[in-house]
Amino acid sequence: MAQQGKILVTGATGNIGTQLVTQLALAGADVRALVRSPSTVTFPSGVEVVRGDLSDPASLEAPLRAVDAVFLVWPFLNADGAAELLDVIKRHARRVVYLSAGGVDVNLDEQIGPIHQIHAALERTVERTGLEWVFLRPFSFASNNLEWGEQIRTGVVRSAGASEVRALIHEGDIAAVAVHALTGDALMGTRPELSGPEALTTGEQARAIGEPLGKPVRFEEIPRKEARAQAVAAGYPADLVEALFDHARAFAPQPVTSMVEKITGRAPRSIRQWALDHAETFR
Repeated sequence: MAQQGKILVTGATGNIGTQLVTQLALAGADVRALVRSPSTVTFPSGVEVVRGDLSDPASLEAPLRAVDAVFLVWPFLNADGAAELLDVIKRHARRVVYLSAGGVDVNLDEQIGPIHQIHAALERTVERTGLEWVFLRPFSFASNNLEWGEQIRTGVVRSAGASEVRALIHEGDIAAVAVHALTGDALMGTRPELSGPEALTTGEQARAIGEPLGKPVRFEEIPRKEARAQAVAAGYPADLVEALFDHARAFAPQPVTSMVEKITGRAPRSIRQWALDHAETFR
């Protein structure tokens, strides 16, 4: 492992962050997990847990001491405050591995949607710092389908966009690539686009989750307006729902890439394997 310094993982309690902290610890890395409430989380032995809030850059001064590399997740719906946060990071670390998104093109003024617009702004801001960087660009997260838990259990998934094609990626595969980006130099200055091994329509995703669990699942398409209302009723912030739904090209078919296997030496896990890994949610 080329990386010799401490690694700070932001978003450490999220789906990707939890996987990354665990994989780094297993690889023998010196890991520090940034969380808002240290008393409420459990990580593998040897992982240092510290309190901090990305919305308050000053709160990261202590967590960043002796840190060499940072895995950065940006959880906000605009880029406000990113430059100030990165100024703090630069005072301590030399490398940032930023979780961006597949489809971002920093050469375009107008991205395919508001979420991509934010990621493009963050990529540009990181580049301007002079820090070493890697921008991970995964396409759709398989973990987004955890919200189907109750519907999979009942055997019917009702959602919009039955024909939308997504190359869902397992959060563990994103984390595996991040380990390489944080602990070695081969990916420095690159923007690998990451996907799962196949592209599936929304309806095919629902059935693929049910199959390995022995649960036949039927898909029913609903109007996008109804899907928006359901998302808001489920507790998702209205501005996030609007950002996800209100852009014309966001649902273009996503490509299948070979980057996960090229970087990690292992083929990416399928949505069926992902379903087995999260069986407790769907049973």
